[in-house]
Amino acid sequence: MLGIETSCDETAAAIVMREQSGKGTIRSNVVRSQLDEHAAFGGVVPELAARAHVTYLDHIIAQACREAGIRLDQVDAIAATAGPGLIGGVLVGLTTAKAMAAALGKPLLAINHLEAHALTARMTNNVQFPYLMLLVSGGHSQFVLVRGVGDYERWGTTIDDALGEAFDKVAKLLSLGHPGGPAVERIARNGDASRFKFPRPLLREERLDFSFSGLKTAVRLQAEALAPLTDQDVADIAASFQDTVATIIEVRSRQALERFAAQFPGQAMQLVVAGGVAANLRIAAGLRTLCDTLGATLIVPPIALCTDNGAMVAWAGAERFMLGDTNGLDFTARPRWPLDTPDMKVVPDAA
Repeated sequence: MLGIETSCDETAAAIVMREQSGKGTIRSNVVRSQLDEHAAFGGVVPELAARAHVTYLDHIIAQACREAGIRLDQVDAIAATAGPGLIGGVLVGLTTAKAMAAALGKPLLAINHLEAHALTARMTNNVQFPYLMLLVSGGHSQFVLVRGVGDYERWGTTIDDALGEAFDKVAKLLSLGHPGGPAVERIARNGDASRFKFPRPLLREERLDFSFSGLKTAVRLQAEALAPLTDQDVADIAASFQDTVATIIEVRSRQALERFAAQFPGQAMQLVVAGGVAANLRIAAGLRTLCDTLGATLIVPPIALCTDNGAMVAWAGAERFMLGDTNGLDFTARPRWPLDTPDMKVVPDAA
């Protein structure tokens, strides 16, 4: 399976094999980051991202084939992210996949970017259904019950900022650079996480939703009150923010796992974490301790597969292809595409 990913600021392509048994092998996984193009703007500029995808995608696909030792006409099908994401970038990848599928006479699989994240752990860790996924990235923060391919139930989501977005905004506020997640984590190592007590929105409510906008505002007000900030002030604010976020994630994950245990009595509890924020060591440590306490298994795929990449798209395509689910060349790119929608259901021989 050839997988193409262009939903944001990574141009990526990969060749993945899936055996009948379910075993997956990554033959190649090429990712070109656009950090340098967007660094001066403090965030991703959609138009620049789309132009970079147009410039580099053909070369990335060719490199993925070379590294895999496979010609394009040897793939069984072509999978590409069709949403959600920055629509200009999604259109580049999906249109390229359609053209290749038509020219080569290969089936097309239009992949939901969130499903690609949700299924990656089946490739890396052979996770069996059902399981709970925590997706924390620049654009998404949500709990999803994964019952099967195409069978998802969203248990909670962010009502405002995604967690990765909150990290980016705090980093920009503290002049730490972009991307914000690694920058905040790096400076927080020298900070006192107990110095500031920031709010933990929604934690008194039973629902599994997140809210990070108020927390971000509290960080801004604290920084303004201390201005001009010393290096230690910056480190302490970053550490306190990160610790607050980790606590929010831990509390919500406990609630989600308890709900899973109640809904699936006797079923092994598995928490799969996906998205770039999964790389944060403070958050990962808190989740590991929580899962050990509850007797759950924490599964975090290699970080290169948690962030946007072509291998996860190829794998999701292979999972659907094995079930006979393909798409027609008239499939439309989507800037928004929740996992828990009827059209996510597997429809054999849909094309």
